[in-house]
Amino acid sequence: MDFPTFLIQLLNSVQYGLLLFMLAAGLTLIFGIMGVVNLAHGSFYMLGAYLAYALSGLFGSLTLALIVGSLMAVAFGLALEWLLFRHFYQRDHLDQVLLTFGLIYIFEELRSMLWGDDVHSVAIPELLSASIPLTDNLSYPVYRLFISGVCLALAAGLYLLISKTRLGMKIRAGAFNRDMAESLGINIKRIHAIVFALGIALAAVAGMVAAPVSSVYPNMGSQVLIMCFVVVVIGGIGSVKGAMVSALLVGLVDTFGKVLLPAMSGMLVYMLMAAVLLWKPEGLFKQ
Repeated sequence: MDFPTFLIQLLNSVQYGLLLFMLAAGLTLIFGIMGVVNLAHGSFYMLGAYLAYALSGLFGSLTLALIVGSLMAVAFGLALEWLLFRHFYQRDHLDQVLLTFGLIYIFEELRSMLWGDDVHSVAIPELLSASIPLTDNLSYPVYRLFISGVCLALAAGLYLLISKTRLGMKIRAGAFNRDMAESLGINIKRIHAIVFALGIALAAVAGMVAAPVSSVYPNMGSQVLIMCFVVVVIGGIGSVKGAMVSALLVGLVDTFGKVLLPAMSGMLVYMLMAAVLLWKPEGLFKQ
């Protein structure tokens, strides 16, 4: 493998890893802070992709679609938490699994009714449609760099929110000891609603920015959900830092595995997970 090819695969693995982080960060926040096993998390990724398809066609601008779609995802998350998830915090994990598993089928049927079962494409904005030449024959798309930039910006914003703000202090307090946080006057129900909406928005934004590259198709959320759980398990349940490190590791192993060991590429990520769990059963980082 020559250096330009290696560089392309490295950039692809980082971009894929950062997208996985966007999904895993929302999932690990929801489970680590609220204790909810959300099997429908991949459906919110699908929702974001279809919102990008519908809104970019409506507005003629992917940038505007990203802004409006993000706000819609936050509103949808707040409504869903208020209507359904709020009543399942103290229930058994099996009840939560059944609820979210049922939501997968509901979202798939709604998707079929609204947009049909065809594969759709989302146009890349003209400003980001160019490629950066690496050699005479190889180049790298600017839009993929844009995806990585958006994910890094949101990751930095998430870190600052949780670590440096008063709201983040309340989120960490609620995750550490809910009863103590409530006794200090923190509105845990409001914190849970914000965290849930934030997790859904992160998944939806990941779907929106990935739509022009991966296309938009039925059941696309189910394919990323398993990989998302792998990232959460490797990084440590409830750890955003662990989700970032784990997502980048998974991106590297999966991307380079398909190039260097194609016959084993389907199992390499799971071999990585098994090795990490044998070494550290709680994942790379504790909550």
